Amino acid sequence: MPDALETIDVLPQHRFDEAQLAAYLARELPMFGTFEVRQFQGGQSNPTFLLIGNDEELVLRKKPPGQLLRGAHQVEREFQVMSALGPTGVPVPHMHLLCEDEDIIGTAFFIMSCAPGRVSPEPHMPDLAMTSRRPVWLAMAKVLARLHEVDWRKAGLEGFGKPDAYAARQLKTWTRQYEMSKTGEMPAMDKLIARLERTLPDDGPATIVHGDFRPGNMIIALDADEIDAVLDWELSTIGHPLADLGYLCMPYHVPAEVPGIKGLQGLDFKKQGMPDKDEIVIAYAAARGIDPPDNFDYFTAFALFRLAAILQGVYARALQGNASHADARNVGKRAGFLADCGWAIASTL
Repeated sequence: MPDALETIDVLPQHRFDEAQLAAYLARELPMFGTFEVRQFQGGQSNPTFLLIGNDEELVLRKKPPGQLLRGAHQVEREFQVMSALGPTGVPVPHMHLLCEDEDIIGTAFFIMSCAPGRVSPEPHMPDLAMTSRRPVWLAMAKVLARLHEVDWRKAGLEGFGKPDAYAARQLKTWTRQYEMSKTGEMPAMDKLIARLERTLPDDGPATIVHGDFRPGNMIIALDADEIDAVLDWELSTIGHPLADLGYLCMPYHVPAEVPGIKGLQGLDFKKQGMPDKDEIVIAYAAARGIDPPDNFDYFTAFALFRLAAILQGVYARALQGNASHADARNVGKRAGFLADCGWAIASTL
C-alpha cells in the first residue's frame, strides 16, 4: 500500500525563516501550536511543505524563490479555486489562510489541511493492488466529470478566467513561456506549435479546468478506491473541459518503456488491471450525461506540448539553481521527447 508523499529535510534553496512563520501562525492559527517543517519531495513548481504539529498536520504551499516567469506560480489562484470548490462536492483540502505578505517567509503562501490517504503517482499505479487500479482510474474520470459540472459563476469564480478562445489563449501563453525559458533548439516543438496554431478547435461550453489532472495529484482514500482530494490547482482556469480529458488520457500516447517518462503506451492493460483509454472516456461521459467525445486529440497533443514547455521551464530554473525538485535537471531534459510524442498526434490533425 503506498503511503503519502515522501517528505525530506527542507532543501537549502527553499529554506525560510521558520521563527517568522511560527510567529505569524501564532496570530492567525493560534490553536495549531508549535510545529516541525518538512518538505514534500515531489512536484516541479511551487515548493510544498508539511507542518507537523502536536495534534494536527497542515500543508504550506508557496511560490519558489528567485526570478519567476510572468503569470507562473500563482498560489493565490490555487487558494481561490480550492476555497470556491469546498462546498461543491469536488474533493479538495480545506483552506485555512492565504498570506500575500512577502515579509513573512519571502513569498506569498497558503495553508491548507493535510488530506490523509494514499498516493500513486505513476499512471500504471504499480504500488496499488491490481484490483484497485481500474476502479481508481474510473474514479478519477468521475471526479473530473463532477468538476466540469460545477457552475463556476455560482461558485464565485466569475473573472477567474476568460471562457472564450481558450485554446488560442493557452497556446499563446505556453508558447511565450517556452520561448522565455528556451535553452536550445527543439525542432519538434517548433513543428508542434505551428500545427496547433493551424488546427485550433472551436470553443465549447466553458467549465472549470484543473490543468494538471493526473494520478500524481490525487489523494486516494485509505479504505476505498475513491478520490479523497485533488491537489495542485496552479494551472486551473475557466476553459474547455476537453483540455482536462485530453491531458488525463495523455499517458496512453507516451511509451511505457522510456525511463523517467510516465507513459502507458504498449502495456497489456488487462494483465495490469488497467482500463484502456476508451473506458476512461466512457466513464467520464456517463458521469456528465453526455455522449463520449471523439474530438479531443487536439487537446492531447496540446497537453504534450504544454508539459514539454513546463519541463523546459524546470530545466531553465535548474540551471539558475532554484528548481523545486532535486532531479530537476534530468526531468527538464525530457522536454524534447514529449514534443516528439505531441508531434506524432498533431501531425495527424
